[in-house]
Amino acid sequence: MLVSAKEMLQKAKAGHYAVGQFNINNLEWTKAILATAQELNSPVILGVSEGAGKYMAGYKTIVGMVNGMLEEMKITVPVALHLDHGSYDACYKCIEAGFSSIMFDGSHLPIEENIEKTKELVKICAEKGMSLEAEVGSIGGEEDGVVGMGECADPEECKKIADLGVDMLAAGIGNIHGVYPDNWKGLSFETLAAVQEKTGTMPLVLHGGTGIPDEQVKKAIDLGVSKINVNTECQLVFAAATREYIEAGKDRQGKGFDPRKLLLPGTEAIKAKVKEKMELFGSVGKA
Repeated sequence: MLVSAKEMLQKAKAGHYAVGQFNINNLEWTKAILATAQELNSPVILGVSEGAGKYMAGYKTIVGMVNGMLEEMKITVPVALHLDHGSYDACYKCIEAGFSSIMFDGSHLPIEENIEKTKELVKICAEKGMSLEAEVGSIGGEEDGVVGMGECADPEECKKIADLGVDMLAAGIGNIHGVYPDNWKGLSFETLAAVQEKTGTMPLVLHGGTGIPDEQVKKAIDLGVSKINVNTECQLVFAAATREYIEAGKDRQGKGFDPRKLLLPGTEAIKAKVKEKMELFGSVGKA
């Protein structure tokens, strides 16, 4: 059964580790992530962007697939199904579809409007036992067409949003989505420490986990980051493994063109990447 991300993240914050949010794009992705979480006895968050939601034929389709897998694969570790960077409308669609967690991204709105809409969603999520993530200060890079430069959030604004009763907060600390450019300055630990000071026990979220050096990830976890989002990295290893399979001509041997065979190397590559990340985040054995 799907659970809210609230409890798993509070435990992570108290235990100085982080839970990975791995974005899903199709059945292979979802199955690989759930199998790895179960094998490593780790809590996990399945992230769905609005674009991926459309691609997978809608939020209800995704809820059906994930719930079916939890049952059929006998998954016993805590699993949250989370809307990533949701607009106000998408949040309502996911509440209705049966997601267990949502992120309302009001970072591009004037702070007053962000606060007003967040308050409304806090109330609904509390009634439904769902968790809610809010964002302050845009995360850089490109996410479904929204481009930001890796700004740093204002700790005072973070406190305002945290005090509304959200369960987790994504604060921009110089992180970006996608692949980091060569001239990237690294994470702003100063900003992170200031946000942590203002928001206390609130679990903080690090978006754009791909390409941040491991030692910076570990330091961020020490400073209160309890949820780290990974997407691009899984896409890259899936593509590389699939390319290798086709370039080796394996799709032309026997029934190598069967999607179950064709997509297997990519699926295995995702499992390996998820395992590597769960070990880095410290969530192994914490279910």
